[in-house]
Amino acid sequence: MWGKGLFDSFNRKAAEKQKMKLKSKLMFYRFMSTMVDSWMSLIKAVEVINNQEKDKLVKIMLEDVMDNLREWQTLSSALWKYYNTFGSSEVAILESWEKTWKLNTVLKDLAAQIEKVSSISGKIKAALIYPAAVIIIALWVVIVMMVVVVPKLLELFTDADDLPWSTKALIATSDFFINSWMYIIIAMFWLVMFVKFWGKTKEWRYYLDLFMLKMPIFWWLSQKVILSKFARILSGLLWSWVSVVESLKIVSDALGNEVYRQRIMLLQMDIKKWIKIWESLDWDKLFPVMLVQMVQIWEQTAKLDKTIIKIAEFYDEEVDNVVWVINKLLEPIIIVFIAWVVLFIALWVMQPIMSLTEQIQ
Repeated sequence: MWGKGLFDSFNRKAAEKQKMKLKSKLMFYRFMSTMVDSWMSLIKAVEVINNQEKDKLVKIMLEDVMDNLREWQTLSSALWKYYNTFGSSEVAILESWEKTWKLNTVLKDLAAQIEKVSSISGKIKAALIYPAAVIIIALWVVIVMMVVVVPKLLELFTDADDLPWSTKALIATSDFFINSWMYIIIAMFWLVMFVKFWGKTKEWRYYLDLFMLKMPIFWWLSQKVILSKFARILSGLLWSWVSVVESLKIVSDALGNEVYRQRIMLLQMDIKKWIKIWESLDWDKLFPVMLVQMVQIWEQTAKLDKTIIKIAEFYDEEVDNVVWVINKLLEPIIIVFIAWVVLFIALWVMQPIMSLTEQIQ
């Protein structure tokens, strides 16, 4: 009994850390919306979803949610425990609309919002998979050439002093890969560890996110994705009658970018001092002029939530355009880069061979 209790406790802790798959999460919200709209109780609705779920950890999570509902907890408070799956913005929206008895409507809107945000992230990942794969393959080819091919070719030359400087540089590079491969692996390991652990601290995360925002081409895409998420999540919170100050706090944590998080927290402090949103964001490079002007116009009409969702839709289209441009530009750039690398290696190897041929002639 003691071992079983310990095993159950471990499973519950693992379920709290478990992140539900996007497909399961969308199904959860949509099924809940349909069943609540049919006057089915929340407990019964979660039970139906749990019976269809195959992931054991997710089933444990849903069973725990049912237990909390049986204790007369609200759905939002029952989901709050599982912050890895249900973010603070989703829980805040649910909590707001539970008081108005329009839970079915907000569940449906949440599913649409999550699907839209994940669609943007999916397009970016799809756009970066091809160039990342090509770069990895190119690096692997270069390493194989330096370790296997180049040393065999350079065995033809006995007098290294008479070789041109380019060939000497190629020999030094090849020797580095052959003799220092252990150091390269250790350096890569520590780089991965740094990004995984130290990179998650607020101090280092700020500099990493700032670096990503300053990268050529990609900063433009990163900014538009962040602004789209900012506008979409903020619109949902404001539409759910969550206060502006509380909405900004939730949004700052949901964006996943430390630079924008700190800036939005400053915006939150300005609003507490009765400074308008557009006045705080004016002339800030993180927020384009168009966004600030639209907020300025519509903030005066008390329809900020409707304006913000229009901004989100605009940036969604911009993300699509930027992804298309990146796909079209990266392919020829990568091909030209690989061609130049292969050309330089070939020239540096062939140059002393051509000189030797001329001397023989």
